[in-house]
Amino acid sequence: MTGMSYALRAEGLKKSFGATQAVRHVDLEVPAGTVLGLLGPNGAGKTTVVRMFSTLVRPDAGRIEVYGFDVVRQSQQVRTLIGLTGQYATVDGNISGRENLYLIGRLLNLSASGARRRADELLERFDLVKAARRPVHTYSGGMRRRVDLAASMIGNPRVLFLDEPTTGLDPRSRNNLWNEVRLLVAQGTSVLLTTQYMEEAEMLADAIAVIDSGQIVATGTPTELRTAVGGQVLQVRPADPADLAAVAAVLSAIGSGAPMTLADDGLVVLPIGGESELTQAIGALAAAGLQLAGIDTHLPSLDEVFLSLTSDVPDRTTT
Repeated sequence: MTGMSYALRAEGLKKSFGATQAVRHVDLEVPAGTVLGLLGPNGAGKTTVVRMFSTLVRPDAGRIEVYGFDVVRQSQQVRTLIGLTGQYATVDGNISGRENLYLIGRLLNLSASGARRRADELLERFDLVKAARRPVHTYSGGMRRRVDLAASMIGNPRVLFLDEPTTGLDPRSRNNLWNEVRLLVAQGTSVLLTTQYMEEAEMLADAIAVIDSGQIVATGTPTELRTAVGGQVLQVRPADPADLAAVAAVLSAIGSGAPMTLADDGLVVLPIGGESELTQAIGALAAAGLQLAGIDTHLPSLDEVFLSLTSDVPDRTTT
């Protein structure tokens, strides 16, 4: 594992918690100055991967490097290079935003004047100046997330780990946070982003890795992942939602993959490889006598890519 063009590299990562195998085998590479989106359902292993990269959890097997430093053997050097924003706000709600940032600066060995200066810079950058002296518990959810992101930037990290950073945010706050991430990347920061939002991955990530049950099941750009799923997607909406299972059964022998039933949307979705498969599908549905409210085709969305690549396991216990 050589070469400094990569901000992050991992080979053969494994991690278990008791009898639960959270990460089975993960290989990842993040070129410097880029964003890798790590997508997966709840319990797929995303947070465990981030915790291993950020020195919080020691891998059972495998190797991780951050700008050439081994995460296990050179953890102190790694910690000087990274920042982390977790799934939930971790700043102290009983003190002000400015005091939170100042405290973290001092913990990072900045001088008193340097910590104050850096806190003021970040408060300005994240549009928190007016609220700077208020206790953080009075902030909105979006403001708390901005304080969290500002806190992770105190030390000017070369690598930023964002673990589902926009969970629970309204669309405006989410867009504001996306803008800040884009600015950081434009200035040279490398980012490992975990998310369940397909739109977020498409807006921010240069490349995407899909993780399921502790293993990477696909990697590539959004376009490459769409191509892997199939050229087109057929969407069928039965007139009666009770016919969803019947539609899926008819389509199960047709197409480039298994049909997916989206009960909440009242749809059955099927990857198809071309006009011949589309003709077969329409003919089979007509022969079955099923009444349809709508049928159309389109290029697969990232949501459909995600659903086709990941399994539906309701009793996941890891993160």
